[in-house]
Amino acid sequence: MADPVFERLALIGVGLIGSSVARIARSRGDIARVVVANARTEATLNRVADLGIADLTEIDPARAVEDADCVMLCAPVGAYAALAQQIAPHLMPGAIVTDVGSTKQSVIRDIGPFLPQGTHFVPAHPMAGTEFSGPDAGFIELFQGRWCLLTPPTGTDDRAVSKIRTLWERCGATVSIMDAAHHDRVVAIVSHLPHLIAFTICGTADDLADETRQEVLRFAASGFRDFTRIAASDPVMWRDIFLNNRDALLEMLARFTEDAQAMARAVRWGDTTYIEDKVLRGRKIRQALIDLNQA
Repeated sequence: MADPVFERLALIGVGLIGSSVARIARSRGDIARVVVANARTEATLNRVADLGIADLTEIDPARAVEDADCVMLCAPVGAYAALAQQIAPHLMPGAIVTDVGSTKQSVIRDIGPFLPQGTHFVPAHPMAGTEFSGPDAGFIELFQGRWCLLTPPTGTDDRAVSKIRTLWERCGATVSIMDAAHHDRVVAIVSHLPHLIAFTICGTADDLADETRQEVLRFAASGFRDFTRIAASDPVMWRDIFLNNRDALLEMLARFTEDAQAMARAVRWGDTTYIEDKVLRGRKIRQALIDLNQA
């Protein structure tokens, strides 16, 4: 077995992502010798202990990061600034701070200024998830065949980046490095906009007159069911994502709105060529995802 990447990994938050990392680290043995789990409530930490997915649990984030050579923030991105301010004085020299947030410019803005000199910051975004949350939601295979995007700020220590890359590769992910602003525009279209649309469609269905609403739920086809699966995601997490990637999300929403209006015109005026072209392009996108094993 290869040597562990880290001696002590502190997970600040043990929801779907954090608890999956904990499970993998405990099962493999080559990610961290010791896994420390932190959560906001004793009830969550008790559940972590019952599941046996961490070596230690700690309710205080400041104590959780002591002596940790890697600290991974797995909380909603809106909590990052407060957490960074709380843990910064307790980070050991040389510690690497990373995260799993879905927005990256806001993460760099909220965490970077608090980190003491001599520590390293490697933002990360594992692009894997389900609609479930909490420590029971995690599973070892979550990151298999998925992408993890790293967005280290200019001047980040190469060895720190390499260690975080190795961590995610050992979790089963394929790692790519990109600029934070570019990352935020990419995920706005592939992740954030689809979630916004799903929440909105389900809200529209919920606002229908009661009789019609019951028919919608009773006879829901697979397309609507797919939207409800996405819409079952954690509301606090997605609230923070939308607000912290506001500019890129609104840009993509504006583009989508223009395209939706064009499709509406095509339907209104019976423009079969336009409609068929859009459907065919959708099929091509789906096939491309299948070819890349991302379906």
